[in-house]
Amino acid sequence: MSERDIALIDELRASENALVEFKKNNSDPKLIGKYCSALSNAARIDDKEFAYVLWGIDNSSHDVIGTDFDPDGVKECSNTVLQLWLAQHLKPSVAFNFRRIEHPQGSVVLLEIPAASSAPVAFDDIAYVRIGSATPKLTDYPERQQKLITNLRPYVWEKGIAKQFISADDVLNLLEYPSYFKLTQQNLPDNKAGILERMASDQLIQKDVGDRWNITNLGAILFASDLQAFDIAISRKAVRFIAYKGKNRAATVTHRQDGKKGYAIGLEGLINYINGLLPINEHIGEAFREQRPLFPEIAVRELVANVLIHQDMTIQGAGPQIELFEDRMEITNPGEPLVQTDRMIDLPPRSRNAMLGALMRRMRLCEEQGSGLDKVIDSVEVYQLPPPKFLAEANSMQVIIYAPRTFAEMTSEERIRACYQHSVLKWLSGERMKNASLCERLAIDKKNAAQASVVLKGALNAGLIKAAEADNVRTGYLPWWA
Repeated sequence: MSERDIALIDELRASENALVEFKKNNSDPKLIGKYCSALSNAARIDDKEFAYVLWGIDNSSHDVIGTDFDPDGVKECSNTVLQLWLAQHLKPSVAFNFRRIEHPQGSVVLLEIPAASSAPVAFDDIAYVRIGSATPKLTDYPERQQKLITNLRPYVWEKGIAKQFISADDVLNLLEYPSYFKLTQQNLPDNKAGILERMASDQLIQKDVGDRWNITNLGAILFASDLQAFDIAISRKAVRFIAYKGKNRAATVTHRQDGKKGYAIGLEGLINYINGLLPINEHIGEAFREQRPLFPEIAVRELVANVLIHQDMTIQGAGPQIELFEDRMEITNPGEPLVQTDRMIDLPPRSRNAMLGALMRRMRLCEEQGSGLDKVIDSVEVYQLPPPKFLAEANSMQVIIYAPRTFAEMTSEERIRACYQHSVLKWLSGERMKNASLCERLAIDKKNAAQASVVLKGALNAGLIKAAEADNVRTGYLPWWA
């Protein structure tokens, strides 16, 4: 890290930057606390990730002059270590970082201050801001206070750094950049600078100091040539696939694959791999027989894409998992869903990873926002399969799709769930579910329509559907929330 820190110091010395304060030996804790507040708030106002205080730099010439300042040796903090004292007096907490760097021209201490992330940072209950070289109270400048509030936003995982301070050649070795240009339908530039510029425009990489680059989490998770080349926060997000010869996890594992490539370049191969393992069933339609895979291909694609997009990337040590059994497929991702499970079909999805989802849709790796699960349910109905099950569990979300079973083989709970999902699809298309349409969905012979009536009654009693017109059930049924 020292090489990057030296390059960072030289770049900060060469710039006229209001987010940098130069000192020689000043160790006044209260002044440092005010700087932390003012610079953290100013960094967020300017939409920068960090601000800095450097000891050992002349304030006028910006020459390295060295310093005797020792953050661990400051005694003016009521016998409390400076870093702990600052943490106690700054609210909300700021993950500042002191580093001593042995610059070729002298010893420098660097204080790296992250931009405010959740609220204005206050020192001793007063929020400050940086204006030029001054640190006035934030409340004295309402227009800057308003911009700070506007710029405050939740942590965006995609913008985090997966690899820092690497060469341009390392970027091109770690990321499969030709796939990026092919999937985004852009011409591949004929020079390195053009390639890097385009990738930076989509925030896959970002310029660092000293002519070096950073790979963002977005760039790594989508286009890594090998996810294992990154640390555990990225490598453990690889997709794991397991196939069992049986109906439970005690059965023999027949196939196992841990993904190595980024999602964008590995998704097509993963989908083809899964579909290649699926048994082919013979479906007897109204007029002829046809060969069909166990699950609709579009359902597999959309559910796998969804698990990649909507997972909680901040959960350490957990990634998407796909398990194939003889009678079902279970797809699990870390993180509780942001939409209640019975509204996932009709409500627009809320994603923790908006940048990831937008770029995957732009590359046509999944359906347009809000239409993917509709197509999953629709394809399941066309295949007349049992209804998918959406489960929200502690720190995870699971979707289960089932192999073909007849109406007689379905459980009562499955029949009612199929009824509810069918009512949602009908509502989305501007229609109403009726006894006849439910018979078709559940492959019930018309002469046995009374069986559909029993299912409708069960869904009504469960509060999942309601009559479109209370005094005339023949007009059809709607989802409970419609």
